[in-house]
Amino acid sequence: MQDNNRNLILATVLSFLVILIWYTVFAPEPPVQQPEPQVAEQTANDTAAPPADPGAGDPATADLGEEGETPQAGRIDISSPALQGSISLAGGRIDDLLLKKYQETQAKDSPNVRLLSPSSATADPSLDTAGSKPYYTVYGWIPGSGVDPALVPTPSTIWKVESGDTLAPGKPVTLAWDNGAGQTFRRVFELDDNYLFTVKQSLQNDGDAAFNAAPYGIIARHGHPDTTNFFILHEGAVGMHDGKLLEMKYDDITELDPVEREGRADVVTVEENGWIGFTDKYWMTTLAPAPGQPFTSVVKYAENSDIYQAEARYPMQTVQPGSEASVESYLFAGAKVWEVIRNYQETPGIERFVDSIDWGWFYFLTKPIFQLLHWLHGHIGNMGWSIIALTFILKLLVFPLARKSYISMAKMKELQPQMEAIKERTGDDRMKFQKEVMALYKSQKVNPAAGCLPVLLQVPIFFSLYKVIFVTIELRHAPWIGWIRDLSAPDPSSLLNLFGLLPFAAPAQGTMLHSLSLPILAILLGVSMWMQQKLNPAPTDPAQKMIFAWMPWVFMFMLGGFASGLVLYWITNNTITIIQQYSIMSMHGHRPDLFGNIKASMPKRPRKDDGK
Repeated sequence: MQDNNRNLILATVLSFLVILIWYTVFAPEPPVQQPEPQVAEQTANDTAAPPADPGAGDPATADLGEEGETPQAGRIDISSPALQGSISLAGGRIDDLLLKKYQETQAKDSPNVRLLSPSSATADPSLDTAGSKPYYTVYGWIPGSGVDPALVPTPSTIWKVESGDTLAPGKPVTLAWDNGAGQTFRRVFELDDNYLFTVKQSLQNDGDAAFNAAPYGIIARHGHPDTTNFFILHEGAVGMHDGKLLEMKYDDITELDPVEREGRADVVTVEENGWIGFTDKYWMTTLAPAPGQPFTSVVKYAENSDIYQAEARYPMQTVQPGSEASVESYLFAGAKVWEVIRNYQETPGIERFVDSIDWGWFYFLTKPIFQLLHWLHGHIGNMGWSIIALTFILKLLVFPLARKSYISMAKMKELQPQMEAIKERTGDDRMKFQKEVMALYKSQKVNPAAGCLPVLLQVPIFFSLYKVIFVTIELRHAPWIGWIRDLSAPDPSSLLNLFGLLPFAAPAQGTMLHSLSLPILAILLGVSMWMQQKLNPAPTDPAQKMIFAWMPWVFMFMLGGFASGLVLYWITNNTITIIQQYSIMSMHGHRPDLFGNIKASMPKRPRKDDGK
């Protein structure tokens, strides 16, 4: 077999194995619907930090009714260009939040994505939270040693509005609670144009003695969320602890080792910079203390109530009579838009905040590839054409290696007669044959492995681009042309209904017929792979010839369910490869016999016997 065919088979088989393993072993499973927790609100130390000492009460369960219900309270509206929702005066919690720029589906009447939802105890009948599991943020103070727990606000405390009527950019809202013993607690909320809340908690002591308390912030999530459940995507707790990234899936949180007075928990002391929260595929809720602020980061799971928590606990503060103590922190609640998160990393300085996006194993490639794609989209305005432009740029970067590969293939064709002579001369002595062939390569300055380098580079680039298309929100619902309205989803066209010409819909994704429902992009991919093969003669070995014959069409069926943006990249990559190989080999006197190879691969009709 010729070495150029060997390289092409190596490339095809390697790619096939990668896709086969990915598709069959790690294919995403349908999300499992978890039952709604049938427990009373905050019944088992579920939404607050533990007390400062064994003798103090638990603020999570203070002031609750017999059934754990929170007294009815009003709400403060939240309104910004990116967010809509409300703050409950019961606990002063942010528990109602919609993302105004994102819809559940591409249907015109699709509702906006709901990020945060109240629990049954604080839900307002006017809020449309059907099907949503409780997911909210709550702030408070842990009583210090010798302080009556009733003197600090709890998650059920009813706050009063001291100033502001609607939380909006440039319009802060201040809540206050007087404990009746000389201490006044305040909570000031501010909101920018995107997804960052600034939360200032303060304690004013007008009493006769020093008052000890420690502020905290909590994100509580009831029940196991509905996740994408794909191994390459992280969904669960995410955080940064003094430069060290934390990623912990929900199933791993439930299996944490028990910690005294915590339950199942992971407790980390952060000396300078950090943040902690929960991330979904496209959305995130994160507590971020001010830069330089030490805190204790906690991820925990309350088994009795099936609640996941992310906590930021601040140091105990001693507030002298006539003085005030405060702590300022940030809450990110919204879409993981790269540019927005990058800006928050710069101002107010949330360390390595862009790493909240799951860049994957090849982050050193994924990050620059996404940034280049983002830059191209900013100039082109269409993500599909940007992917095509990105493919051209990536091919240009690896062109020197590709050029060497094709030149090497051309030279190896020139050496074919000499290799045949060596084979005849050495007979069945394989060792002698290999030795003389390597000597021939060395004398002619030919590197037989040169053809493998572009292939090896394509694998990490492919995975990195797959990651970019799969996890970044910039590709979500991004259209290209015509029927391609979402590059992060498979091509919706189908051969079974003649690509929409017949009056019935294509088979639903996940059904058996869907695997036969070839979309247009998958067919174009198969044709481009087939054309790429025909640049070289078919191998003489029957087994290898059969692999070559079937490989493009196997890929065509397998990749029909992949994101259309990724298939578009692959088609463009194959097209450029065909042009490069044909041009470079032609310039070196070995023009590929494309049409001759296609004709040779066609089945030949048997000749009729003239005597019959």
